[in-house]
Amino acid sequence: MKVLVTGAGGMLGQDVVSAARKAGDEVAALARAELDVTEASAVGRAVAEAKPDAVINCAAWTDVDGAETDPDGAHAVNATAVGNIARAAAAAGARLVHVSTDYVFDGARPADAAPYVESDATGPRSVYGRTKLAGEQAVATAVGLSHAIARSSWLFGVGGRNFAATMLALAAERDELTVVDDQIGCPTYTGHLAPALLELAHGDAQGVFHVAGGGDPVSWNAFAAEIFRQAATGTRALPCTTAEMPRPAPRPAFSALVSERPEAPLLPPWQEGLADYLNARKVTA
Repeated sequence: MKVLVTGAGGMLGQDVVSAARKAGDEVAALARAELDVTEASAVGRAVAEAKPDAVINCAAWTDVDGAETDPDGAHAVNATAVGNIARAAAAAGARLVHVSTDYVFDGARPADAAPYVESDATGPRSVYGRTKLAGEQAVATAVGLSHAIARSSWLFGVGGRNFAATMLALAAERDELTVVDDQIGCPTYTGHLAPALLELAHGDAQGVFHVAGGGDPVSWNAFAAEIFRQAATGTRALPCTTAEMPRPAPRPAFSALVSERPEAPLLPPWQEGLADYLNARKVTA
């Protein structure tokens, strides 16, 4: 199979390219510098020239707080550009796997609630979440497109900035860190998510899939504590509330994801993802 990866230079995109090559797929990797996904004509040409069997879209505006002050910029990348890619993939007869987010939900469930499944009603509270939901809709409504929309959450990997990397950097300087304990979700290692996206690309199941780190949902504080434990930093994770550490964009208080679909790829527990991430950091250091 030939796979075209958009956003190939990002944290997830790098792992998707690596996983595709490891699987024996032919890969066309297009980073932001090589393809501006907001330019419809450029996207159409790139997909037509590559003649892929599948497109995996990892291009995204991921600055959640920045989206609040630049909603047009976020919409251009997370919604308009996704429509460009969807139409180009449909015209080329290629299957599209598009990556979305837990931020499409309002997160109003209590901390001990059941995780969100694919059929649950969406209700994003941030510009980022609204633009990502608009991107999902652009894929779902593209005429003649074979597609899978993979919602994931709390991504961390060796190829970019993320919570785990930030915690490790701060732990090198401090004995204790204050981290919110009233936001609950599913940390997801991009090294595990990438082959799952390829599995969806090779399949033919349609629609939305929740593909996030397995195991019990966890707070950012508990995630930080596990990072410090596995990395043996000796750092303590002190709890605080979201209200005590406000950010420009509202975060879902509860955004754990699980799939109700038997065709959905299953990822290992997030603790295993963290262990693999820490080992990968040693290799790339």
